Formats: sequence, structure tokens, C-alpha cells
Amino acid sequence: MTEQELTPMKPADLRASSASANLRKRQTTQKLSFGLLWLASLIVVLVLVVVVGYVFITGFKSLSWDFLTTAPKGGLSGEGGISTTIITTIYLVALILVIAAPLGIGAAIFMIEYQEQTKAGGKFVQALLQAANFGVETLAGIPSIIFGLFGYALFVSTLQFGFSLLSAALAGACLVLPTIIRTTQEALLTVPVSLREGSLALGATRWQTISKVVLPAAIPGIITGIILSVGRIISETAVFYVTLGGSYRLPNSLLSGGRTLSLHLFYLAMDTNAFEKAMGTGAVLIVSIIIINLVIDLISRKLSAGVRQQQ
Repeated sequence: MTEQELTPMKPADLRASSASANLRKRQTTQKLSFGLLWLASLIVVLVLVVVVGYVFITGFKSLSWDFLTTAPKGGLSGEGGISTTIITTIYLVALILVIAAPLGIGAAIFMIEYQEQTKAGGKFVQALLQAANFGVETLAGIPSIIFGLFGYALFVSTLQFGFSLLSAALAGACLVLPTIIRTTQEALLTVPVSLREGSLALGATRWQTISKVVLPAAIPGIITGIILSVGRIISETAVFYVTLGGSYRLPNSLLSGGRTLSLHLFYLAMDTNAFEKAMGTGAVLIVSIIIINLVIDLISRKLSAGVRQQQ
């Protein structure tokens, strides 16, 4: 044995060797973790490309100007286009957002910004607030067909609105309300408390602080909730199957029935032999969601930029 092998290592050398081994171990773990994350991301992108690509390739044969500008002819033949279903979808999205957005944003503002005031109302008011939070979380996990059956029982049958845009819009508002409330709450919680305290210290009222300081800073998160809601409305079928009616004609009033793109796709796929037209409708549906997301994202960026400039 050599003299170097017989000489014991000093404590400092042992610590340095141990630290080096731990560093190599952490680097290996980090590389492995990053590799798994990249693999998961690639799988998600691959699944998206496969699904969207299959829909576009299969449905591209049916896409034409006539397909987009002519109305369905009804029956089980699958003839005609999708013009009335596109317009009905736009009507329904607008109606649901008009109903659900103010209610959801208002409820979230009360639950987050007025928590301190509710404490002064006693245990009963606090219990109501806790029940409201629990209700929002519960509603977010209820299957959409339950909202459809509720809408059919209340709006279609009891209130005698019939199968109509109004019944579908009210039921759809119940469906997306938990999403808007929860995302708005999270957006409000991201606003630093110092902004609120600074505004109140300058003499602003609670409502002035909320409207002029908190809400502008939380707009990107609120718009994210609206984007999620729009996507769910466009892609939803079960709720509107039992409230909207399914008429292929264009609605001429709030009490008229109709058919959304997703509902029309369901009818084409299940009740007719027009599978290619069903895939074409699916392609239009995907493009519509992408366009709406891009438009709302652009609006969100401009609003965020305006808020940053004001600050």
C-alpha cells in the first residue's frame, strides 16, 4: 500500500468529498426531474396534436363556404350547413356571460373584500359566508347533467319558459357561476394587501379602493375565469340538450329554441350517418374556441398593460 492510501483523510477533506457527492446527486435528481417534466409536456402536446389533427383531417372534406353559411335542413339526413348553430352559440354565450359574470364577480368581491365587515355581523353572518364558500366548491364538482335537469325542472317546466334560449342561458349561468366565482377569488387574493392599505390610508373608501385599485390589478385573473367559462359553454352538450330544445332553426326571441355547435355535432354523430359533417362541425368548434381565447387574451394583455402604466 502507498503512503497516500495509509494516510487518513482530514475532516475538511471528508466534508468536501461528501458535499461534492451530494451536489452530484442533486444535479442528477434535477436532470431526471426536468427530463420527466419535459416528457410529460411532450405527451400532452402530442395528445393535443393527435386529437386536433385527426378532427381537422377528417372534417376538412366537409368544410366549405356553403357549409358555413347555410342552415341545417333538419331530420336525420344531416344535410345543410351550420350557420344557425354558429349564431345560436354566439347568442347563448353572450346571454350566459351577461347573467353569470356580474353575479360571479360580485359574489367573489363580497367574499374576499368584505370578510372583515362580516365578522362584525356576528356568527350568523359568518356561518352564511362559510356556507356560501362551501356551496361554490360543491357546485364546481357537480356533473353538468344535474344542472341540465335542474334547468329543465325549474326554467322549462315550472316557470314555463319552455325549450328556449332563456332557459338554456339561466341553466348555463348556474353551470359556469362557480368557475367565475372561484377564479375571481383567486385573482383578488393575488393583489397585494399593501395596495389596499395604501389606498385606504390616502382617504379612499372601501368601494373606491376595490373599483379603482383592486379590480384593475385583478383583471387578468378575472378574464381567465371568463375564458374558461366561454370554453365550457361552447363545448357543453348535456345542459343544453334538456333546456335549449335542439331546433335547427335560428332563434327569433329569448323564448325560441335552438341548437349550439356542440349540440349539433352530437345530433350529427348520434342520430345521422353524416360523420364527416360531424367532424367538420368539430373542426369549426375547435377553431371558434381558439379564436375566442386569442381575442380575450389580447384584451387581457391590453388591460394589464394599461394597469401597469397607471401604476
